[in-house]
Amino acid sequence: MVKRFPLSATASMALIAAFAGFTVASVTHAQNGQQPSAGAAESPTPGPAPRRDLSGTWVPVGGTRVGIQAGGVQAMPNDGRPEHALPYTPYGLEVYESHKALEGVDAVLPAEHNDPRNKCEPLGFPRMNHYNIRVTQIFQNPYKIAVLYQYDNRWRTIWVDGRELPEMVDGGVLAGGTYKASKWYGYSVGEWIDDSTLVVRTVGMMPEDRVWLDSTGRPISDEATVEEVFRRVDSEHMEWTETIDDPKLYTEPWVAMKILFSLADPHTDIIEMYCSPVEMEYYYESFGNAASDVETNGN
Repeated sequence: MVKRFPLSATASMALIAAFAGFTVASVTHAQNGQQPSAGAAESPTPGPAPRRDLSGTWVPVGGTRVGIQAGGVQAMPNDGRPEHALPYTPYGLEVYESHKALEGVDAVLPAEHNDPRNKCEPLGFPRMNHYNIRVTQIFQNPYKIAVLYQYDNRWRTIWVDGRELPEMVDGGVLAGGTYKASKWYGYSVGEWIDDSTLVVRTVGMMPEDRVWLDSTGRPISDEATVEEVFRRVDSEHMEWTETIDDPKLYTEPWVAMKILFSLADPHTDIIEMYCSPVEMEYYYESFGNAASDVETNGN
C-alpha cells in the first residue's frame, strides 16, 4: 500500500536548499572569501551622497534574508495574504497555475516541481533581482553601468550614454533601427533624473515559457517593461526599487522590490555561488532523489 506523507520541516528545508540552484557557496574556490555584513564599511555618521555614483559593493540592510526572497518578490511575497495578491490577467493566472514551485503558498513536493532554475537554466531578468541578492557589485563609467550579481557570477549592462530605450517587437527589440533578439537580461537604459537618482528601464527579456519572475512561480513575459530606481540616500546607503509593467500577464503595474542597501568593505573577497549540474548529480548519488510518495506497509 502506498501512502503519502508530508516531509518533515528538516527534510523540506534540506531539499529546498538542495534545489535552490544547487547553489554552491564554493569554499574550495574561495578559501579566503567572506560574506560581508550590512554596514560593514559604514562610517559612524554617513556623509552626503556622491554625485551620480552607484559604484561599490552592496549588501541588503537587515541581512541576507531580505535579499534571498525565498517566499517571493520582497515587496509582494507569495504568502496568501489578500494585500499581496497580484493583479493577474486571465492568461497571467493560467501561466502562474502551470508553474509548480518549491516555495510559496502553492508550493509542491520536490518531485513535482518544474522550475527552470533547478535545471541550471539562466534565471534571466528580473528574476536575478529576486534570487539570493546577498552581495551586488556595481561598476560604472560615463557610458555604462555594470551590475555584478553574486549568484552564478552573472552581470548586466545599463547604458547611460543618452541612447533611447529599444522598441519592443515580436521576438525582440528594435534598437537604433536594428532588430535584436530577446536576451536573458534584456536591454537596459538609464537616465539620471537628479544627482542621486538613476531611473532604469529594461525591455526585450525572454518569454514566459523560459523564465519565472520569482521562486514561487509568479510569471513574467517578453512584453514586460521593468523600471528600476536606484537612489543614493547618502554616502553609505542606496535604495533599489523595482516596478513590473507587464500587460500580457498583469492588469496594472506593481512594485516588486524596495530594498535598502549598505556599502560593504570594498576589499571583501566575495564567495562564489553557482548552479552546477555536477553538484546536482552528486547530491542525488549521496542522498537520493526526492520523491513525493513513500512506500510503507499497512492495511
